[in-house]
Amino acid sequence: MGRSRGGLTTKIHLLCDSLGLPLKFIVAAGQSSDFTYAVPLLEGEKASYVIADKGYDSQEIVNFIEEQLNATPVIPPKSNRKLQRQYDKIIYKERNVIERLFGRLKQFRKLATRFEKIKRNFESLLSVACAWIWLN
Repeated sequence: MGRSRGGLTTKIHLLCDSLGLPLKFIVAAGQSSDFTYAVPLLEGEKASYVIADKGYDSQEIVNFIEEQLNATPVIPPKSNRKLQRQYDKIIYKERNVIERLFGRLKQFRKLATRFEKIKRNFESLLSVACAWIWLN
């Protein structure tokens, strides 16, 4: 857990397939930046496209996706970026798959309210919730 303006918070960085099934996750402190966990999350994966939101817009991540994964990054550029990149807006609409997955995870009350205060216990509970989603 990390401290932010709203109190103690947590971020879940989650990787899913095109069907919305969870593959990998990293739990981080709430005040940490999104793009610091993108490369460790994507290492060893194979994909044609990597779809992410603006929080993951960094040249390091884009280069990693193109060079290491041989995939196309579908990440909209931040508005303050000096060199605005192009991205496929049609494919970006598929990002709702991960948003729906987070909605399914929020149905688990202990995850949504963060009953578990110890990171190890929270990650275990998140693993059980992901396994439950795979089984259904």
